[in-house]
Amino acid sequence: MKAGCLFRLVLAHLFITAIASHADSPAKPNILWLVAEDLGPQLGCYGTKEVWTPNLDRLAAEGVRYTRFFTTAPVCSPSRSAFMTGMYQTTIGAHNHRSHRDDGYPMPPGVRLLPDWMRGAGYFAANIREFPAPFGFRGTGKTDWNFTVVGTPFDSDRWDDLKSHQPFFAQINFQETHRVFSAPKRADPAKVELPSWTPDHPVAREDWAKYLDSAMELDRKIGLVLKQLEADGLAENTLIVFFGDNGMAHVRGKQFCYDSGLHVPLIIRWPKSHAVPKHFKLGAADDRLLMAIDLAPTMLDIAGAKKPAKMQGEIFIGSRAAKPRQYVFGARDRCDETVFRFRTVRDARYRYIRNFTPERPFLQANEYKEKQYPVWNLLKQLHAEGKLTPAQEFLCAPAMPNEELYDLKTDPHEVNNLARSPEHRATLNRLRRVLERWIEDTSDQGRDPEPADLAARKGVMRPTTNPNAGYTLDGAPPGGAPSKAPNPKSQ
Repeated sequence: MKAGCLFRLVLAHLFITAIASHADSPAKPNILWLVAEDLGPQLGCYGTKEVWTPNLDRLAAEGVRYTRFFTTAPVCSPSRSAFMTGMYQTTIGAHNHRSHRDDGYPMPPGVRLLPDWMRGAGYFAANIREFPAPFGFRGTGKTDWNFTVVGTPFDSDRWDDLKSHQPFFAQINFQETHRVFSAPKRADPAKVELPSWTPDHPVAREDWAKYLDSAMELDRKIGLVLKQLEADGLAENTLIVFFGDNGMAHVRGKQFCYDSGLHVPLIIRWPKSHAVPKHFKLGAADDRLLMAIDLAPTMLDIAGAKKPAKMQGEIFIGSRAAKPRQYVFGARDRCDETVFRFRTVRDARYRYIRNFTPERPFLQANEYKEKQYPVWNLLKQLHAEGKLTPAQEFLCAPAMPNEELYDLKTDPHEVNNLARSPEHRATLNRLRRVLERWIEDTSDQGRDPEPADLAARKGVMRPTTNPNAGYTLDGAPPGGAPSKAPNPKSQ
């Protein structure tokens, strides 16, 4: 009897000790993604002039600002298809913009959305649209993936559900820097700094100032979110991840494979309730080469889950972080009705681009850009008048070079093509081989183009299908009802 009592006492002691140990361990952190649309690193903390972003600057000061973070596509739907699965969009057949809207195309076996993986790690998944009334705005709820999702991708779209459902993986999508720009005027058009590929013209200056105004309005709204996170007692245990879904919405940005189309901001603030991990120095800038597909495996690792076997992204924070990347890759295929095929690789200094459709002009017809980009049409006008510089004339040429090579150290705007430079032949050959190997190793599905008639219909099979379906959770453009007709404003 005495031995039995002693045994029970030992078991009780072990049970109590285990409970106490578990209580002392911090809970899994909440994870909150703040996703800006069509935003390059044009923020105060990245050194841009004539823009004031105090909330994001403070977030960077309290966390880490990443200086070489790139999306794998320069337009939203293939980029989002990639970073929400941790897979190259070219590998999973999601490379054409707004494709598979009505053909039932599934994700390949072994590929799932990040919210599904996070649920398996015990997380509640939300794509927030509904905020407390004082906010005065809604999230877009943007999804915009180029595949058919079986089941419900998120558990909620309400901010008020987060506090009672922890740990959570939530995202908020902000459309402010997506055209059409509409924000209070603050930036002085006369003081903005234009890239050398943009004509120094009042139309261009006004357009650039509006873009910076929109970045400031984005910052204001993010400030409201961060303040509410504090008020709800969630800030101490919530990892904040701010980034852009693709590059800036300017003529040589979005939809093109230059830094201006693929380079986006990434700021991460670590929760105070958790020990700071390896590869994370508070208030620092991190210049490692990273891709947006690296977010998914990194979030899963933070959540205590293993990286899925097929996932191509790499963990970049903590003890299981992969070795720093030597190269990052990007791709552009059909966007809207406009067909190009670009593939690119970048190392710490050089960007190489292979144009598989060189016979097509940079300013190939595109309804969306002709309606929404003032400088798109300005370039044509100034070209006809003979008023463009050589860097700007490049955009108006009747064809594109087969290959492009840029030295980002000496030529950050990528206007001096070194592909024919004898001094850079070794670099060209090296990056060409790396890109060719990547195309093969990742099974690039873009080698087989869409049929011409499907491309002309913007990728939809049936005439009643809206190519923009999926832009929001209910299939409607922000602020609008579902529509069967294409809406060029929501591209």
